[in-house]
Amino acid sequence: MPSDNQEKTTLSKELVSKYIAISKKARAKATPKDLDKEKKESLESMMRMFDDYVSDAEYFLSEGDLIRAFGAVNYAHAWIDSAVRIGLMDGHEDDRLFTLP
Repeated sequence: MPSDNQEKTTLSKELVSKYIAISKKARAKATPKDLDKEKKESLESMMRMFDDYVSDAEYFLSEGDLIRAFGAVNYAHAWIDSAVRIGLMDGHEDDRLFTLP
């Protein structure tokens, strides 16, 4: 069994999968606010980036490339977190999934 310190510094398939699941949970929880056309288009673009990066993370994970998978899932989560932070989406007061304004 790995030590606590080793678990904090070792990238594993399980850890990356956990972060992908957290990001997908955030995607399911966040809801768009009532936006004008321009902001709605911006949000749609941001969510496409989220979806693309999650897809990349899953691909890299399936290939065993844990470094790129971990990087991609972090980029994905940053997109949705940003959408909540700047007020395009409602994070429903969930300060575990989002950096709330």
